Order: sequence, then structure tokens, then C-alpha cells
Amino acid sequence: MKTHQKRTAEAGFTLIELLIVMSVILILMVLAIPAMQGVRRTANQTSAIASLRMLNQMEGQYNSTYPQHGFACTLPAMGGKQGSGSPTAESAQLIPEDLASGSKSGYIFNITCGGKNTINNQDQYNSYQITATPTQVGSTGNWGYCTDENAQIHYDPKGGTNCTDLLQ
Repeated sequence: MKTHQKRTAEAGFTLIELLIVMSVILILMVLAIPAMQGVRRTANQTSAIASLRMLNQMEGQYNSTYPQHGFACTLPAMGGKQGSGSPTAESAQLIPEDLASGSKSGYIFNITCGGKNTINNQDQYNSYQITATPTQVGSTGNWGYCTDENAQIHYDPKGGTNCTDLLQ
């Protein structure tokens, strides 16, 4: 009879052993979650920089395709659904739809136009500024980014649009 009782006692884990294992798992989770958030922030920032580089290239292409308009002043003008018809100055189909919507990978993108010339009642923009700011500073990204027709990317370490530091 003693051997039977001994087997059942040794067959499972004690409550203390289970609590220790759960505590170790909880500690590992507490350490891993902030690290994952940091990785996501870095990935969002890298995506924002890549998007700004692409937008600079597409602004150049837009300008050469539609010289009567100059640079595009809105993201939807450079966007448009691929294959939905011929590209136009209002829907050039140069950038993906998610970027044309103004929001991608935790960042909000915006274009503002600068100087313009008016020729034959048509505004021709000769400068632009594109900004990318985190949806939630500190959560989706730490830095804000700015670029213009010179294609240099500057950043704001506070996450806004006061971009004074050149991105290296």
C-alpha cells in the first residue's frame, strides 16, 4: 500500500513548483515585451525613412511626367489604384495606396507645397516639404522626419516637425 501512495505523490507537480515555473515565465515576459516594443519602434522609423526616400523619388518622377503641375502637393495626387485607368496628374499611381492615404507603419505623412508659378491659369509648384511624424511619440516612433525637393532627410528627436538635425 505504501508503494501505491508514493507513486501518486511523485506523479505530478506540486503547487509550489507550478508557481515557480509561472513566476519565471512572467519575469521573462516582463523583460521581453519592452524589447519587442523597441524593435517595433525601430522598424517603424526605418520604414518612415524608406518611405520619405521613395516619396522624394516619386516627386521627381511626378514633376517630369506632369511639368505643367510641377511637384505634387498631396499624397493622393501621387497615389491612385494601379490598373484603375490611365494615370493622371490627380492620380499618378506612383506610390502605394497605404502611403497615399497618409498613414503607414505608425507614421503620418503630409506634403505641403511651397513656391509656385502660374502659367496659363495653371499653378506650377517648384518646391515641397514632406513630413513624417509618429502616430504616438514614444510608442510607434521616437523621431519626426522632414524632407524637401533637395532630398535631404532631417529629423526632430522630439517626434515633431521641427527637423533641424541632418539624418546621416
